[in-house]
Amino acid sequence: MPHCPHYYICISSQIINEVSVNLIKKASFSEENLKALRHSFFSRYTVATEFSEELLDLASELRGSYNLQYWDSLIVASALSLNAEILYSEDMHNGLLVQKKLRIVNPFK
Repeated sequence: MPHCPHYYICISSQIINEVSVNLIKKASFSEENLKALRHSFFSRYTVATEFSEELLDLASELRGSYNLQYWDSLIVASALSLNAEILYSEDMHNGLLVQKKLRIVNPFK
């Protein structure tokens, strides 16, 4: 799993997939536009692309400890695996500190 350098943007491939689905549905993005967007993400940011057994186990533990939804727990586990300090999300628990390492922040509050 790649490491997210301090003060850099890191992103899970899951987020890229979710953004792509919404752009297809809501903005009628073409495949060409999606490909350009994906290329932009991968060329600019550290992207977590693996869902190892260890990461899936961590996500399971997080669901039990922090009452996270399934997909959210994978995002949080990916962020922890990258040693991220802040996870921006508009629909998770704003202010939650996960494993004394990762703070979830709603950027709209």
